[in-house]
Amino acid sequence: MILDRLLEAWSCRVSGPELRGAVAVVYPVRREDGTDAMLKISLPHPGNRAEPYALVAWNGVGAVRLLERDDDSFAMLLERLHPESLATLGNPIEAVTIAGRLARRLAVPASPDVPRLADLVATWATEIPDENPLPQRVVDAAAATSKEFADDQPDTLVHGDLHFANVLRAEREPWLAIDPKGWAGDPAYDGLTLLRNRWDPADLRRRIDAFAEAAEVDRERVTRWAQARAVVEGQWGRRNGDPEFVSAICDHIAIALCL
Repeated sequence: MILDRLLEAWSCRVSGPELRGAVAVVYPVRREDGTDAMLKISLPHPGNRAEPYALVAWNGVGAVRLLERDDDSFAMLLERLHPESLATLGNPIEAVTIAGRLARRLAVPASPDVPRLADLVATWATEIPDENPLPQRVVDAAAATSKEFADDQPDTLVHGDLHFANVLRAEREPWLAIDPKGWAGDPAYDGLTLLRNRWDPADLRRRIDAFAEAAEVDRERVTRWAQARAVVEGQWGRRNGDPEFVSAICDHIAIALCL
């Protein structure tokens, strides 16, 4: 069994009930020296391969610290953080600001081991117009952004899934990011996930402003990324059986940011 092998290799024992997510199982463990950690085993998938490379690059600065890794098993031993996330904060603008500050700190040079946003975005230009129910001007705006941004990407490490639940309380810093996808590209890409958390259409522009200022990225690029990603992810959700409200939020953002 993978878990037993990793516990032995990393001199740990399980110290609490397992936590199950969409793509991973996480076990609270205690190390031989008495320190607490988390042992994470992810589903084998190309989208999970870059996580340890991102964590190595950050080396605990703004993100959870990677203690051990077994890439063949999609497994990592991580420092223990508190369960409290940004989702517990009463003010979502404060949460967006905290996440934006982390995004700025995580914007370090990317290694060759992480996938490039330019390659991802290059596929959007042809996929976006395919049977999309949104108004044509909304689809056209997203397609134009994807064509332009595919050729205009810095070689900067990006979290890729920076939402409220992926920022946790910690001991050595107030907040640390977890569960990165790990992309090389524009840090403004991370804005969309922070717009959807605790969804409130009245906060849309304020959240964009808060993220852009805190992350020190261009507000227009945050807006254009969010609009294009909303079109893509809303369409993906309809095709793959996401709850209707998820695609509805994406559609609202895609239309609102096209005005």
